[in-house]
Amino acid sequence: MRLVVVEEGLRSKLEFSRGVIRIGRAIDNDIRLSAALASRHHCRIEILAEEANLFDLGSANGTQVNGTKIQRKLLSKGDLISVGGARLHVESVFELDDPNATQRLDPSEVEEMTGGGEPPEFGAAGLSTLSGEIQRERDNLRVFSRIARALLQETELTPLLRLIVDSAIHLIGGERGFVLLSRKEANRSDPGAADGQMRVSVARSFDRSDIPIPATRISMGIAERVVEGGRPLLSVDAGRDERFAEMPSVEDLKLRSVMCLPIHIEGRTDGVLYVDNRLQQGAFTEDDLDLAELFADQAAMAIRNARMVAELRARNRRLLQSSEEIKHLNGQLGRKIRDRDSELAVVRAELGRERGRYDYSQIVGASDGMRKVFKELDRIVETELPVFVQGESGTGKELIARAIHFNGARKEKPFVVENCAALPDTLLESELFGHTRGAFTGADRAKKGLIEQADGGTLFLDEIGDMSAEMQKKLLRVLQEGEVRPLGSDRAVKVDVRLLAASHRDLEELVKKSEFREDLFYRINVLTLRIPPLRERRDDIPLLAKTLLARAARETGRAVAHLPHEVLAALAVHSWPGNVRELENEMRRVVLLAEGNVQLDHLSPTVLEGESAASLEGGETMPLVMGDLRHAVEQFERRAIGGALKRAAGNKSRAAKELGISRFALQRKLDKFGMGKGVPEVTG
Repeated sequence: MRLVVVEEGLRSKLEFSRGVIRIGRAIDNDIRLSAALASRHHCRIEILAEEANLFDLGSANGTQVNGTKIQRKLLSKGDLISVGGARLHVESVFELDDPNATQRLDPSEVEEMTGGGEPPEFGAAGLSTLSGEIQRERDNLRVFSRIARALLQETELTPLLRLIVDSAIHLIGGERGFVLLSRKEANRSDPGAADGQMRVSVARSFDRSDIPIPATRISMGIAERVVEGGRPLLSVDAGRDERFAEMPSVEDLKLRSVMCLPIHIEGRTDGVLYVDNRLQQGAFTEDDLDLAELFADQAAMAIRNARMVAELRARNRRLLQSSEEIKHLNGQLGRKIRDRDSELAVVRAELGRERGRYDYSQIVGASDGMRKVFKELDRIVETELPVFVQGESGTGKELIARAIHFNGARKEKPFVVENCAALPDTLLESELFGHTRGAFTGADRAKKGLIEQADGGTLFLDEIGDMSAEMQKKLLRVLQEGEVRPLGSDRAVKVDVRLLAASHRDLEELVKKSEFREDLFYRINVLTLRIPPLRERRDDIPLLAKTLLARAARETGRAVAHLPHEVLAALAVHSWPGNVRELENEMRRVVLLAEGNVQLDHLSPTVLEGESAASLEGGETMPLVMGDLRHAVEQFERRAIGGALKRAAGNKSRAAKELGISRFALQRKLDKFGMGKGVPEVTG
């Protein structure tokens, strides 16, 4: 007889040749079902002569054939038997297609085989029993093969453990099943877990539901004994088993049939498979134990494979994370390299510019405006003529004056500095011309004036435009006559002084307004040197900022922080009304706030918010920038490039020169901002 059994999505084809086929959940059935609606001994099929009859054995939910509940039914090919949730299709009653399948023998054939005699141990009943055992082994092998295939296909550990327990319950007919793993294997993230301690990883019931609070539903004493001994344990009645006499959990849980097997992985016991039946004594046999041992070995291989797959996935995740970190670090490195390239470009420009025979290393700058200053300095240094340095406050006029003196012929002589705006007339006159003892109240001793102190050297008068008219008159007399008369003295002192003057004010306009003596203006304005403000030499800001930051770090004894690209961009956007002096103060502030890398929030609010708008050529002003700084920098670059191209009539080379960048860099920015298509290609 051939039956096709379909249960819980699994399809099995079974062939029988003996007279009685028992169907139900109990382990001694020929067709063993796992459905909860099936009774332990649900029904049976009897094959007699030319008939196959189905009998219901008083099952709780009844037996149906072709949708009709029956007590007894003669089966035919094509009938559908319903037992609980299982379906049994009758493919044939007597014919067997497989010639190698076990066939039902007729008693007359048995007589021929035995020569008419029938030894007690080898009759029809004996043949029936033998073929039944073979059939059962074949059924077990088929089920085992199906389970083994399912175990190897599952690579997630938790679903795999559930499948192992469900399969063990189904294979040996248990009521409940548990898998216990060593704590270190179950939770490898717990460094304090001991290897020998076991915890319940999965607990399942015969209906494939999880058991709540599993640790209280199992005899840990039995599990620990199996772990210690490393051998399987079978008990047909645990409550009366002397081996468990000292285990209160056995009595508390009312255990009867218990089977517990070690799970050996790589030569060590990493866990146990525990199956019990609290309702029935002797539910498990030695044959079941042999089969379960094979299954436990198969489960161990599946667990090992799942762990290896999990470890590979974890490594892949770590590799992916490492790859992302490397990508992030590469991005940071790329930005740093770009920053360094920018710095090196400035340094190369500074080293490569024509500074002639003189050292201007104290003056930082590589822009076109500063290159022009250095060329003019080369010519000025070689002369003895007076020089007027014009520039806004904080542009470094005193540095220029020092460069003129210390690179000139008078470098071995004194260099004397006075700020004309810092003192009132009475004190300024005393400072410049000197005085005798008793020349005025408080003059308790004679003092040599700065002009006399500078004899043979250089006198630098800063902010000369703020000098009063009376002081201008007296200074003009000194310059014309080449001698100075101290206050309170009737003796004139001859002096040889080279005069360098500076002012942030436009002296020519002051002359027109009669606020500055015209004759003094022409006396000091023999050679004029204009120092561009910082907003007109933005290419110098990165190198200036780094130089001033390093200087401030040395002064305070701190490590030099790194200025990333976004911070340099923010510095470049600011208009710097205080010029280099303001930038120097900003870097001193940053040194105190930053550690490692300078962040945008380390900059002062004035720099971040752009409160000082940068003046552009042609009277255009850059509006107040609010919001995202990167967007603000981009907008500024767009406007600056657009303005330069407009003034250069589309000539990219001249525009790049005005912007202080290479033509290649300009083209890259045009491509970046999508401005290249609208700009005609003009060269020359």
